[in-house]
Amino acid sequence: MQFRLKTSKRTEEIFNAIYAREHLQPFALAKIAISLALKNGFYSIEGEEHDANGLELNRQTITSENDSLFKALIEVNENRHINEEEYFPGVVKKYIDYGAILLEQEYKYSHDFYAHLVNLDKGI
Repeated sequence: MQFRLKTSKRTEEIFNAIYAREHLQPFALAKIAISLALKNGFYSIEGEEHDANGLELNRQTITSENDSLFKALIEVNENRHINEEEYFPGVVKKYIDYGAILLEQEYKYSHDFYAHLVNLDKGI
């Protein structure tokens, strides 16, 4: 069982850019990225995981005590059981990388990033 994953280089660039302006740590951005990917209905089968030249993240800092919740949410979204070896790092990495692109879009087009994130679901 692995406890570390490496994001794509693009995800690292996105996280570093947001950190530089908003001071949000990569582990927090990873959680937000997973949430945005879930909200957008992403399926891990669609994602690519070729690039692993980015940030190294520890499973405990990404999902912490909510690991079972994250896994359950992803399984419900995917409508399938995901075994442990596939879930981490493979599926989680795909969700983070996809969600990071969504996060970058939200960041670029919002005036107040924190307020925008808090109110994201109000437009649905």
